[in-house]
Amino acid sequence: MSTAYVIVTVVAALWVGFSAFSLLRRAAFVVDPLIDYGVPESWWTPLGVAKGAGAVGLLVGLWAPVVGVAAAVGLILYFTGAVVTVLRARSYKTVAFPVLYLAPVAVALGLGLAA
Repeated sequence: MSTAYVIVTVVAALWVGFSAFSLLRRAAFVVDPLIDYGVPESWWTPLGVAKGAGAVGLLVGLWAPVVGVAAAVGLILYFTGAVVTVLRARSYKTVAFPVLYLAPVAVALGLGLAA
């Protein structure tokens, strides 16, 4: 296990965990765009829980690699879906936000598989 893998994984987990917390707390900077994108409010809690579980899974993956891989793949699918949602809403100026969460998770997965 490389130092880069550990650092990127911890940073990605904290970043995604912050996103989960912000969504579960219903922070305006998170939920206002969801309203604009047409994401039903009934989905917000399950989406926040999924992000939180993915963040925890990334950290657990430092000791149980199969869990980390599963969490990373799940989060990559989650944030790919977020990119598609933003694009379908034609909010091109905000498409970078889900990519900013997707990228470190993808890098963590790549580093983990390379180790």
